[in-house]
Amino acid sequence: MLKHPTLDQLHALGLHGMAKAFVEISASDEAGGLNHPEWLGLLLDREALTRQDKRMAGRLRAAKLRQQACVEDIDYRSPRGLDRAMMQKLIKGDWIDAHDNLALVEPTGVGKSWIASALGHKACRDNRSVLYQRVPRLFEELALARGDRRHARLL
Repeated sequence: MLKHPTLDQLHALGLHGMAKAFVEISASDEAGGLNHPEWLGLLLDREALTRQDKRMAGRLRAAKLRQQACVEDIDYRSPRGLDRAMMQKLIKGDWIDAHDNLALVEPTGVGKSWIASALGHKACRDNRSVLYQRVPRLFEELALARGDRRHARLL
């Protein structure tokens, strides 16, 4: 089988993950031991992972999160007064499905922005769209949108 026409065809079809996997698998020693369904399964898995990673990267880029934070890194031992049960409910994301709002109100320096970024990152991982905005910027955007008649769309 000719590799270059196959690679060209995979790229022409937009199957870049499959093309990369095709090159890697055919160059490895394992390639001879795989039958056709196993080959195809590996190629399809790689394409699916590549597309999933691209969608995740796009959601994170659109979210404009302020910090690189992850909910698994939340430290409950620090004296911030975080309730572990409440945080677990927020991390689960049922409040998003119920169309509820979340306002983080605490004194300066306790990590509100970091927690908001961590929750936003988790929501992106859960295949949800996110937009991180602080209240002053949000109110400014809403005021401008009301004047431009795009208020309903922005909401």
